[in-house]
Amino acid sequence: MEITITPEALDWFKREIALEPGMGIRFFGKVYGSTQVHDGFSIGMSADRPEDPMVEKEADGILFFTEEADDWFFKGYNLTVDYDEKLDEPKYIFSER
Repeated sequence: MEITITPEALDWFKREIALEPGMGIRFFGKVYGSTQVHDGFSIGMSADRPEDPMVEKEADGILFFTEEADDWFFKGYNLTVDYDEKLDEPKYIFSER
């Protein structure tokens, strides 16, 4: 799995999320909702410290990551985090690996 953060999404995270040292942005699967590849599950994100990271991506000093416990959600896919200008929030795009 690879994580890609677009420049627009990175700007949003810099504006909206204050991180303490050692913390990053964690992406994970959560119950309810849907994605383009999951029914009944959506993607969540939180400011967190990595414990057992599966994938890490650093962009302009911000760490983005997923945990091994979420392998079931991301298995077989890459994740692109983009920015939805209308909703003023990140949007998540899955692509097959």
